[in-house]
Amino acid sequence: MNDRILSLLGICRRAGKLVIGADPSIDSIQKHKARLIIFASDFSKSSSKPVLTAAHNGDVKTFVISRSKDEVSIAVGKLCGVMAVEDKGFADKLTVLIENELGGELHDKI
Repeated sequence: MNDRILSLLGICRRAGKLVIGADPSIDSIQKHKARLIIFASDFSKSSSKPVLTAAHNGDVKTFVISRSKDEVSIAVGKLCGVMAVEDKGFADKLTVLIENELGGELHDKI
C-alpha cells in the first residue's frame, strides 16, 4: 500500500489506538481519550453531526480525508466511515500527513 495515511491508520488499528464508528468515537471524545477524529469523504453528513458536536465540545481536531469508506475499511480491516485516534504520536503524524495533502480539509462545520 503506497498511501501513507491509510498505512498509518492500519498500523494505528493494529496497535489498538484506533476507535471505529460514530458512537465509539463519541464515547472516546467524552472520556478524553480521542486526540483526532477522521471522517471518510463519503461519510453521511447527518451521521457526522453528533460526532462533530462532541468533538467541538471536547476540543478535538477533526478532518475529512479524500478516501472513501471502502478504501479506509480495507486499510483498517473493518467497515469504517469515522474513527478516533487515541494516541498522541499517531494523531500528530496523521495531522501532518492530512494537512500536507491537498484533499485534506479541516472539518469545522457543525
